[in-house]
Amino acid sequence: MSLSSDLLRGYTDTIILRRLAEGESYGYRINREITALSGGAFELKEATLYTAFRRLENAGWICSRWGDEESGARRRYYRMTPEGEEKLKKDCGTWRETRELLNRLLMEE
Repeated sequence: MSLSSDLLRGYTDTIILRRLAEGESYGYRINREITALSGGAFELKEATLYTAFRRLENAGWICSRWGDEESGARRRYYRMTPEGEEKLKKDCGTWRETRELLNRLLMEE
């Protein structure tokens, strides 16, 4: 399957928020979940992922904290804020409308 990188890039924030709707997590785990759920068709580059985290945090849609791991690398954990929940609802509604429109325009009857 060939996915449009432009289309996916436009939904990076929403994809991350959707993963965080399941609960607090950290970057590596979120990226593994995205890759697994897409069947390997979509994987965020590390720079893209952490740029998105900064953008989402600056907008107030997520917040973060440093973990207190006793072994291994220290992780930064992210969770969605109430404002992020509202943003996710809005974006998912927009996606449904977009999907319906594209289906009408592109699918054969």
